[in-house]
Amino acid sequence: MAANCLNPEPDRLFGGRLALHQPARGHRVGTDAVLLAAAAPDVPRGLIVDVGAGVGAVGLALAQVNPGAEVALMEKNAPAAALARENVTLNGLATRARVIEANLFDVSARKAEGLVEAAELVVTNPPFLTAGEARQSPDSDRAMAHVLDEGGVEKWLRASLALLRPGGTLVAIHRADALEALLAALSGRLGELRVLPIFPKQGESAVRVILRGRKGSKAPLALLPGLVLHGPDGRFTALAEDIHRTGRRLFEG
Repeated sequence: MAANCLNPEPDRLFGGRLALHQPARGHRVGTDAVLLAAAAPDVPRGLIVDVGAGVGAVGLALAQVNPGAEVALMEKNAPAAALARENVTLNGLATRARVIEANLFDVSARKAEGLVEAAELVVTNPPFLTAGEARQSPDSDRAMAHVLDEGGVEKWLRASLALLRPGGTLVAIHRADALEALLAALSGRLGELRVLPIFPKQGESAVRVILRGRKGSKAPLALLPGLVLHGPDGRFTALAEDIHRTGRRLFEG
């Protein structure tokens, strides 16, 4: 087990279906990852790429529900990639899932791994902050998970789209206040785009948005009714609880 793992007993998601070793410090799996997995379509066959995979939560969850697909977990942080490899084995997915320890922006690495316009589905939870625009954590692993290099989320999404085959689907989750930049990055590259706002509670402003679209499609954008995560008592709403417990899907089809 990797030295930075919290304890010998893995955490479990989706009612115990997915087991995960996670780091003792730094970025840990939470609701964003659960929602991203829930927003993905079925992939009967082909390649799924989880960009910025961390310890592999989203990609491995999708591997479990898409037994005919192969999954690549792309992660540049060495300790996180090491834990992702452990989690591949822990969940019995070594024949269909692999970890690619590489920078998304390294074009030669993408080519070497056969990822150029190859994926049926790309899922990503980009770091939320851009270098120079916010104070970074002194923890290097946490900073790497939370802060983008120059070019921000637009550069990240365009590089992610380069992994996707024509007609393939991209699903991303990000801050709601970054929606303008997200749409700018995808304009002319992704159609049939559906935008799902995520609200902490009823009547509060959205804190996240999920975007899902098809590469090369000319179909128009649709703004969907949002998902409310918590009731007045602070507990998950029935739908949010179902998503976390069973992996219920956010989109039909």
